[in-house]
Amino acid sequence: MATRVIVQRERERMAFKSASYWDISATLDAGAEASPRSFGARLVSVDGSRVASGRDFGADGKLKGSAVTVLDEAYARRLAEALQGVDLTVSSAEDKPYTRKPYPPFMTSTLQQEAGRKLRFTSERAMRIAQRLYENGYITYMRTDSTTLSESAIAAARAQATELYGPEYVHPTPRQYTRKVKNAQEAHEAIRPAGDVFQTPGQLHSKLDSDEFKLYELIWQRTVASQMADARGTTLTLRISGTAGTGEDCTFSASGRTIVFAGFLKAYVESVDEEAGGQSDDAESRLPVLVKGQEVTATKLDPDGHSTNPPARYTEASLIKTLEELGIGRPSTYSSIIKTILDRGYVYKRGSALVPSWVAFAVIGLLEVHFGRLVDFDFTAGMEDDLDAIAGGREQRGNWLSSFYFGGETGAEGSVAREGGLKKMVGVNLEEIDAREVNSIRLFDDAEGREVHVRVGRFGPYLERMVQNPDDPEGDLISQRANLPDDLPPDELTPEYAEKLFSTPQEGRKLGVDPLTGHEIVAKEGRFGPYVTEILPEPPAEPEPDIVPVSAPEPEEISSGSTKTAVKKAAAKKAPAKKAAKKVAGPKPRTGSLLKSMDLATITLEDALRLLSLPRVVGVDPESKEEITAQNGRYGPYLKKGTDSRSLANEEQMFTVTLDEALKIYAEPKRRGRQASATPPLRELGVDPVSEKPMVIKDGRFGPYVTDGETNASLRKDDDVESISDARASELLADRRARGPVKKKAAAKKAPAKKAAAKKTAAKKAPAKKAAAKKAPAKKDS
Repeated sequence: MATRVIVQRERERMAFKSASYWDISATLDAGAEASPRSFGARLVSVDGSRVASGRDFGADGKLKGSAVTVLDEAYARRLAEALQGVDLTVSSAEDKPYTRKPYPPFMTSTLQQEAGRKLRFTSERAMRIAQRLYENGYITYMRTDSTTLSESAIAAARAQATELYGPEYVHPTPRQYTRKVKNAQEAHEAIRPAGDVFQTPGQLHSKLDSDEFKLYELIWQRTVASQMADARGTTLTLRISGTAGTGEDCTFSASGRTIVFAGFLKAYVESVDEEAGGQSDDAESRLPVLVKGQEVTATKLDPDGHSTNPPARYTEASLIKTLEELGIGRPSTYSSIIKTILDRGYVYKRGSALVPSWVAFAVIGLLEVHFGRLVDFDFTAGMEDDLDAIAGGREQRGNWLSSFYFGGETGAEGSVAREGGLKKMVGVNLEEIDAREVNSIRLFDDAEGREVHVRVGRFGPYLERMVQNPDDPEGDLISQRANLPDDLPPDELTPEYAEKLFSTPQEGRKLGVDPLTGHEIVAKEGRFGPYVTEILPEPPAEPEPDIVPVSAPEPEEISSGSTKTAVKKAAAKKAPAKKAAKKVAGPKPRTGSLLKSMDLATITLEDALRLLSLPRVVGVDPESKEEITAQNGRYGPYLKKGTDSRSLANEEQMFTVTLDEALKIYAEPKRRGRQASATPPLRELGVDPVSEKPMVIKDGRFGPYVTDGETNASLRKDDDVESISDARASELLADRRARGPVKKKAAAKKAPAKKAAAKKTAAKKAPAKKAAAKKAPAKKDS
């Protein structure tokens, strides 16, 4: 079902048609006494008609209604010019208070989602780390769909919130969270720090490894924040109006939000899904306090073009949320579901997004057409309820399985059991399945009205359409095929891109002949991207060896005691005939992947010969006497000397780098990972008094941090990159040193035990083989 959810989203993206629209963004000046003086606003209406925005367009690129005005580029630019120097006045100022309640404590699904968004953990990784924390007694059981806390846990959370943030940040009464979900089992407490008194992350820093510490800190923060006071703030909406020089009445709008009391946000803020977008709960956008009738000045008016975007692909976090809403899966299965569809190749990752493969399209298409009931969301959710009933003793598993397979009166109307059972369903539909139809995904019609399909073949997916036979225009249509790159997402396979693939025949585009070898050079589109290769002549066929057939001995020549031995000898004499049939493999053709700057349609013979010259021998290191070569790899161009590889700055260097330049690159210390392409620091500070080394602030995976080259310390929530002082930076480094190095995992110590166990098992099995060997003489005596 998870695969179907992902495939359906990709279908929506493939069917999506983008719409374009324009508006005007304005930078307004509220005067010297206002704070802030300058703020931004957008055009929202013209002559009383609302200006269209992205939400007014459907997935087909058309307007959902007619009560809006769609601005095109020409009109937006003309209107922006007509508004220059016009008097603008505040037509309304609406100020509203708001409150935000804390998030409930973690259950399995929300922990996986937040660990994915905030820590970039996969669901499998998050559960593996949570399992270790639970086994070592640091958190409660991590497979739960409950958000309730015990009285002792509530008391512990409230005590720590009071101690760390003050009594005004704690809610007046204990908070308890319940879920109003039909299939919630709530057999366990929410995921929280273990014990009646919580250990703070600082107390456990030296006992946990890096990943364990991050996940424990997340759980601890969420649990403590759940008992804290509401966040309070105000929202301000301003409407600014004016009449353009061309006579249109225009209205701009600006919205701001200010947090008056942080409350639980002091301890924890939930992350926003990157794919879906949105504003985090602690984000502020301040506007000046203005009153109706107050005048403002437009310092800048910019026409802005926009286009609508397709629905975002699922991430692991958003997929788990959707499965939970559909009632599919349970806390213990979300991680394994995602792992399974990734391992089987139904889905792959592009960044954090989950992209379905063409195999997934074929499988889901088969199930939808022939076994639609099995991939119905309501059916799957209902089946989860039936399994819960079996687990709870309300249903007999034998009776349920029998009815499900053979049919019966179990389940709701239209269930598999009431429709005759799974056996009947498969038996009836199996004969109707056409293998070619199953592995065909219809995409669209090309410019000439011909259907374009993706076929899922034995060696990967490919494009196909039926075209006129150039040798027999009046005859039957013939198949035209094109290879599909493995890493091409389905929604990026447009008619234009398909034509580009069809323009390169499967046998390749002929570029010319290599003057040195006389071999023809062709450019092809392969599963792993475009490449060039040479066409080698067919190796000469080997002469057929003279094989003298060996006749089997006559029955009377074989005694009853030696029948098996004679047959084996006769078979052994025939064995050389099989060996003689093998052909000697010819040399492999040279190949070379196209560089990023090259295109399959425009690559020349000269370009191809340069690619086929790789790897290029640069020279020999005079000290080590090792050969240095320039090569093109998966992660870009690089030099190789023995087992030592060094990255090159650009692709052209593969063909131009000299031995002296290569030796200079190898003379520099090797940089690994992010150091190889290190970005400049966000800010340079003074010298740390302890290490006596310069301090800088860098942008890390989990946010900005200060470092002196030896110690790294993350900036706290209240620390600002632009305003942090040298003293504060030194204080953070000193605090980090005091906590000691991060404890590394000790799991590797268990490895010898496994090897020892394997040796013992092997040792025990060895005598069994010897015993079997001793039985052979017994056969001769019979």
